[in-house]
Amino acid sequence: MPSPLPSGTSVHLRGVGPSPRDIATFARVQHDLAPRDDVAVLPLLAEVEKVLSEANPFWRRASRQLWMAEHDGRAIGRIAAILDPEHERQHGERCAYFGFFECVDDEPLARRLLDAASAWARDRGAVRMRGPLNPNINEECGLLVDGFHLPNAVMMPHNPPWYPRLIESAGFAKAKDLVGFDIQVADGPADRLSRIRDVVRRRFPGLLLKPVTRRNLRPLLPALTHVYNAAWERNWSAVPMSPEEITFLAERLEPLLVDGLVWIAEANGEPAGLLLMVPDINPALRPLRGRLASPAILQALPTLLGWRRPGRFRLIALGVTPPHRRRGLEGWMFAEGLAAAQRHGFVECEASWVLEDNLPVHQLAAQFRGRITRRYRLYDRLL
Repeated sequence: MPSPLPSGTSVHLRGVGPSPRDIATFARVQHDLAPRDDVAVLPLLAEVEKVLSEANPFWRRASRQLWMAEHDGRAIGRIAAILDPEHERQHGERCAYFGFFECVDDEPLARRLLDAASAWARDRGAVRMRGPLNPNINEECGLLVDGFHLPNAVMMPHNPPWYPRLIESAGFAKAKDLVGFDIQVADGPADRLSRIRDVVRRRFPGLLLKPVTRRNLRPLLPALTHVYNAAWERNWSAVPMSPEEITFLAERLEPLLVDGLVWIAEANGEPAGLLLMVPDINPALRPLRGRLASPAILQALPTLLGWRRPGRFRLIALGVTPPHRRRGLEGWMFAEGLAAAQRHGFVECEASWVLEDNLPVHQLAAQFRGRITRRYRLYDRLL
């Protein structure tokens, strides 16, 4: 575990530019600081660089500033300040984000990083700072506060246990918790799944489920964009995704798609619901420590290429547009997804993340004997 810096240690805080070389240096900080014996699965460096690059359409509307903290030429921390004007349009609040936070176990350094991000945001008119968001709520977000002994699923964060203390020591307080459920596939028996499907189809004959596969993903992107933005429009801190952002995310998820794990619902021909689940490839990625150019890639390739199925999968999104809620459509989609997961040999599902006060999804998870095993926290403070 990194030790607190001795009093009087000289630390240089420098801004990081937008060049690919600078972004690559910024991305490596997490991997350089991560404890070797941790259960965390580090994100692929190439993936982090892609999210931070100009190829990400999010940066066409959002602005940012990156910083790195260095001591004797060695990186000991980093942070990003992000301002997305879409947040203000949606919620009437000029709220900036901080993200990509990494830091050795030193409270003064953490405050310095967070104060730099806050000052940048305040100078641009922000009245609140919220995070961590990497770079917004539609991507990796939240700080792990419970479940440190468990590995993180694909596209979910994991951080050292001292990070919550560092954030709170800088004056940030809980804004909202996000939870992750573990669900055993065998706890959704075939007869229960069949009953859910039959009841919904009988009550609402205009509803239809359509599988999303690698073959039909691109033509369905407009419908997926509509459902995603409509279903999550009123969620806490939600920000819509542009068609370009949806395409950018779809391109990254496309290699992971497995038939039967992704569904779009239609009501009388109109998009009405979405279920998105993908295999959790993180156990195969863990030995790589974020680097594809690693000898361990030979062990990971069968999973990355889809030749070998991991035992777990992640439920990323389950939502229904407002006119079609309370019809059991969420349960029907999830039941179909679990039935497909059983056929593919998956044994466990991680449903993450879910807002702590999203009672309908909590109740649905309870129907399948889901239990909360991980908790992530978003912090904020007034500027």
